[in-house]
Amino acid sequence: MLISLLLIYTTLAADEGYEEARRLSESGDILPLEELLPAIRKAQPGRILELELERKRGRYLYEVELLDEQGAVWEFKIDALTGEILQRELED
Repeated sequence: MLISLLLIYTTLAADEGYEEARRLSESGDILPLEELLPAIRKAQPGRILELELERKRGRYLYEVELLDEQGAVWEFKIDALTGEILQRELED
């Protein structure tokens, strides 16, 4: 599990930056990623392929791509402050 989180935080580094994501989490501006992963996997079991932290219209969103057991790719948009799944769609 720790290795998975490290890989995910490495992916975050490409967008908002690892240090920025950590700072936002520690300050309470976003939820820690480890709190969101169980809800994502419950909504759609599978393996996380990509995770990005973005700021859109003044709020932080996690964008998650997940590969399910049938080989389909799902994209989630999650409010990084509340953990609410805002969008879940099957990628083409």
